[in-house]
Amino acid sequence: MAHAFDRLHPRLTRRGAWADHDGDLPIIEGTVIRLQVDHLLGDGQPKPLWLWWSATAATIVDVDQVWQMCLRRFDLEHIFRFFKHTLGWTRAKTRSPEAGDRWTQIIIATHTQLRLSRHLTHDLRRPGERPAGPDRLAPARIRRGFRNIRGKLPHLVSAPKPSRPGPGRPPGSRNAQRAPRHDPGKKRPQPLHAKVRRSTQVKRQA
Repeated sequence: MAHAFDRLHPRLTRRGAWADHDGDLPIIEGTVIRLQVDHLLGDGQPKPLWLWWSATAATIVDVDQVWQMCLRRFDLEHIFRFFKHTLGWTRAKTRSPEAGDRWTQIIIATHTQLRLSRHLTHDLRRPGERPAGPDRLAPARIRRGFRNIRGKLPHLVSAPKPSRPGPGRPPGSRNAQRAPRHDPGKKRPQPLHAKVRRSTQVKRQA
């Protein structure tokens, strides 16, 4: 059951995006949605879920669409977490935006390969996990049995030929080609005592 409350505003604080705001903080009106479920899986006690939407005069259709989109957002967050922690999306130290885009495309192709090979693997469950059918396996559980799938796949390329490695950079020498640095465009918020000290110095000079 969903309830909506129109024209409510959050309490803003001078942190994050509002750290350097001059004057009084604005009042941003929106819609607060309270979502209550009847029961959960197991013996869990359901608690209400509170959502805030930065729009007013929401209709019943809008409210239903917003809370369904919010529930869908949790699935997307799990996908991004799988990209980062399991597939190593943020581990690559790329030196250019083009290399970062190529690495992102490789991660997406890897995730797609796992999804397409779900019917080729067995459910290697950990203690406490419930059994799932081939059409319900998550990419993380498919990855556990992917090493067994790889041996059954056809070899599309020949085996690599051994070769002697190049001389490379001499041991102990520094790399002369330094990686370019890009400004992320973020400004770190200053602590409160630094702002107070700066305002005190301005008053003394005046």
